[in-house]
Amino acid sequence: MPQKKPVALPQPAKTAAAPGRPKDLEKRAAILDAAKRLFTAQGFDGTSMDAVAKEAGVSKLTVYSHFGDKDALFKSAVEAKCEQQMPAAIFRVPQGTPIRDALIKIARAFHGLVHSPESLSLHRMMIGNAGQDPHLTELFFEAGPRKTLADFEQFLRQAISAKQLAIPDPARAAQHFFCLLKGIGHMKSLCGCQQAVPRSEVTAHIDSVVDLFLRAYGTSVPMAVRKR
Repeated sequence: MPQKKPVALPQPAKTAAAPGRPKDLEKRAAILDAAKRLFTAQGFDGTSMDAVAKEAGVSKLTVYSHFGDKDALFKSAVEAKCEQQMPAAIFRVPQGTPIRDALIKIARAFHGLVHSPESLSLHRMMIGNAGQDPHLTELFFEAGPRKTLADFEQFLRQAISAKQLAIPDPARAAQHFFCLLKGIGHMKSLCGCQQAVPRSEVTAHIDSVVDLFLRAYGTSVPMAVRKR
């Protein structure tokens, strides 16, 4: 008798990869890491989308599909660096946290960010571009300093509502805080005339800035007791 042919069972339909799946997120992270390295090492004009794609191990089409153009990639790279060292959660302080502790935590993160090699390199790039490419410097300011100032201002307003601080102008106070933290040390680092600062000196600087800020805006907050 003739043998019956085996009946092929229906195969489950393949589903298209949905955007935002882990593989897509991994590629996006790889692109951002590559962009941070190349922008800080070679500058904006010296970095091409082709170079970023090659460094990240993806196609140029993948880079464009995630970020659209080089401006958007540069802005996202700056945002990613800031988020890495100053995550948004740092400004959302649990209720009951002493205001000095919260300020110290923010101050340490900010000081570490602005003194990181990547941040110093980007700042030097912006200084070099001053007067030549205002669009690029605006992208940098929007993604970095302006966002950090806005997040900290919101933090200050919450502290005011909780009666932990008394500040008539939170926006200006936010500027004061970060400018004090930079101090002369940041300028010296930008100029390349300062070697690594001892951790004890960094701690003393941050403590002094936070205490000064609290003397100006605190509501009966005890200052730190320093060992002599």
